[in-house]
Amino acid sequence: MTRVASLYLPQLAIERLRRLQRPAAPPERAWSPTPILPPVDDDPGACSVPRGGSWRPGARWARDGAAKSADIEEQIARLPAHQRPPMRVLGRRSEPADPPFRAMRPDEGGPAGAALTPVAMPLSGRPTVLIERVGQREIVTAACPVALGLGLAPGMAAAHARALVGDLDVQDADPAADRIWLDRLALHAVTHWTPTVSVSGSDGIWLDMTGASHLFGGEPRFCRHVLRFLARLGFSGAIAIAGTPGAAHALARYGGASITILPPSTEASALAGLPMAALRLQPDALVAAARFGLERVGDLYPMPRGPLARRLGLAAVERLDQALGRAAEPIVAVIPFEAPEVTRRLLEPIGTAESIAQVIADLVDDLVLVLQQRGLGVRSVVLTAVRVDGADQRIAIGASRATRDARHLVRMFGLKIEMIDPGLGIEAMHLAVPHSEPLGSRLGDTLLPESGDAPDLAPAIDQLAGRAGEQAVFRQTLEQSDVPERAVRRAGPLATVAGWPAWKRPVRMLRRPEMLSHVVALLPDHPPRRFTWRGKPYAVTAGDGPERIHGEWWRTDRELWAVRDYFRVEVEGGQRFWVFRRGDGVVPETGDLSWYLHGFFG
Repeated sequence: MTRVASLYLPQLAIERLRRLQRPAAPPERAWSPTPILPPVDDDPGACSVPRGGSWRPGARWARDGAAKSADIEEQIARLPAHQRPPMRVLGRRSEPADPPFRAMRPDEGGPAGAALTPVAMPLSGRPTVLIERVGQREIVTAACPVALGLGLAPGMAAAHARALVGDLDVQDADPAADRIWLDRLALHAVTHWTPTVSVSGSDGIWLDMTGASHLFGGEPRFCRHVLRFLARLGFSGAIAIAGTPGAAHALARYGGASITILPPSTEASALAGLPMAALRLQPDALVAAARFGLERVGDLYPMPRGPLARRLGLAAVERLDQALGRAAEPIVAVIPFEAPEVTRRLLEPIGTAESIAQVIADLVDDLVLVLQQRGLGVRSVVLTAVRVDGADQRIAIGASRATRDARHLVRMFGLKIEMIDPGLGIEAMHLAVPHSEPLGSRLGDTLLPESGDAPDLAPAIDQLAGRAGEQAVFRQTLEQSDVPERAVRRAGPLATVAGWPAWKRPVRMLRRPEMLSHVVALLPDHPPRRFTWRGKPYAVTAGDGPERIHGEWWRTDRELWAVRDYFRVEVEGGQRFWVFRRGDGVVPETGDLSWYLHGFFG
């Protein structure tokens, strides 16, 4: 079930101008997360009288208005020496502050009676209108509530408005700034409310709330949350939620309520009483509707489609179907971040490896320019080759560190050119960057590089990953575990590894320890003297240990008493193994004294 919200900002231009000209310290303000302290009195008077036989610093004589500075000094002089205030507190005073604990707003769970109404911030005491030049005329585009009460309305000629109201404040409209503010509001909605948001005209936005309203406690609470957010910014608005974008758009602007939530499948009855302008018809269609006596949306319901299209046009029929849900009206979502992409279309199809490499080099040069302008570096790049038969060929490369080195990227693509099948020819090629990271400017190499500088391994790692695969190049790092097979995991090839244990670990560790047979060893603390592994006997010439490791009893009860004694042994022939015995050789519950091989040194 689709649910679309339409947020309408009727006084966007006027209120945006009001925010720019808002006084520095208004007498009343809407809710703010930071307590606002009252103005500080720069002449509060001297400190207070003593209370209870001792000095009480912090209060002020001047509160009752009767004490004077001379009287205060005289009374302080009459006090005993041990009760007189020290000099360091004579200049102190207390300032009243707002309590730190405030009631929650209704959209955050507070009581409905604690609602705060947005405070109107007038530009001045005069009625204000915004005008815009259309051809040779100046037209009123917006009017403040005072001007609307005096009979001024958008669409009126500016000369007519000046003639009606003598003390009129006329200012130029700025549609570009209004659009920028709407775009910012849409981006905020994408990141905080719902992932599908679109700007709706010049005075509102659409929000696809399908499957997202429950995150705010339901649709009513979401609507209150949005209006509260606008009120804190100094804007008024109306919001409507319906099953279609057209119905939500009409109810938000012509419904007459600040919050309208339409039940599903009731769009026809809810729109029937609204004026024809609610369908977003063109001016000539509205004039034609008035000529034929069509005043309400419900007047169009019984009319046949053919005569209706001839009288009002096909666009009017489409708007009606979109509002009622009979025709789809897709919402073009705002994208918070547009991935860098470049394209080259070829005059003639190409199919040789040399020509493909040349086009790739040109695409990479174009992409580097885009990345430099946006301050980005690529972590992955996808090349799409469009063949003449419509089949696309795609190859992708990845970088272990953000880069925009053109030669390095071309070299990486050169390793995978053979994976492209040109077929009958390639007519276009695209480069897209699905994963990028901020990358600032870097200093170039000096003539005398420092000997202590570590070499940059990222290019070499990228080439190895391009040849052997991304999963073949990795680095081992530690995991928080005492058991060796759980204490090591894979990490990125450029990850920083630290915290290795003091005991040496083998360079290669088996996935699972393998059991040894025919083991000869002295208990409890000696390494084995002989053992057989995979059917081959080994004689131990040297050994070191044990390193005792206890089981992780918090994971499973089977490891409550488990003990492993690890030894490093060297056998005839120079091979070195990492073996362990289950159990400490004293308490039977710690293990069955079986031996296992777990890794190799060297």
